[in-house]
Amino acid sequence: MSEILPIIAGIAIVAYVIGRQLIGEPLRGKRVVLLPVILTVIGLANLGGKNHHVQPVDVVCLVVGGLVVAAIGAAQGRAIRLESRNGSLWGQLPPKGLWLWLLLIGARALMIGVADGVHAHVAASSATILLMLGVNRLGQAAVVVPRALSAGIPFAPEKDGNVFMADLTSRRSAS
Repeated sequence: MSEILPIIAGIAIVAYVIGRQLIGEPLRGKRVVLLPVILTVIGLANLGGKNHHVQPVDVVCLVVGGLVVAAIGAAQGRAIRLESRNGSLWGQLPPKGLWLWLLLIGARALMIGVADGVHAHVAASSATILLMLGVNRLGQAAVVVPRALSAGIPFAPEKDGNVFMADLTSRRSAS
C-alpha cells in the first residue's frame, strides 16, 4: 500500500501538468521555477525515508535517470509556445509535444527496470517519482526562463500581484 500512494500521486500530478500545458496558461514564475525546486527537494527527502538505504548503485542510477529526465524537460521547454498575452508570459504545449511526455514515461520505466536489474532498490522504487518530476520540470525551466527573458516578456503576476523576476524582464525589455 505504501508504494501505491506515491504512484497515484505521481500519475495525478503528471496528468494535471499535461492538461494545463495542452490547454495553455499564464506562466507564473514561482510555478515555473520554485515549484520544481520544491518537488526536487521533497523527492530527495523521500529517498532517505523509512527503510530506504541509498547505495552507490542507486546514486549512479539516479544521476543517469536525472540527466535523462532533465534533457527531456529541456526539450519540453523548447517545444512550448511562448507568447505575450495581456502583457505577460503565456505558454502552451502543442499536441505534438505529447510525445515528449511519452518519452519521459518510457525513459522512467526503462530506468526503473535497469535499476531493479542492478539491485538499485531505492532508484527502482516509487520514492523517486517526485524527485524525477522535479528534475524534469527544472530542465524545462532552464529553457523557458531564458526564452522569456530574451523575449522581454514578464511572467504572469502571482496571486499577490507581484511578478516573479520582474526586474530582470524589465531591464531586458528596456535595453
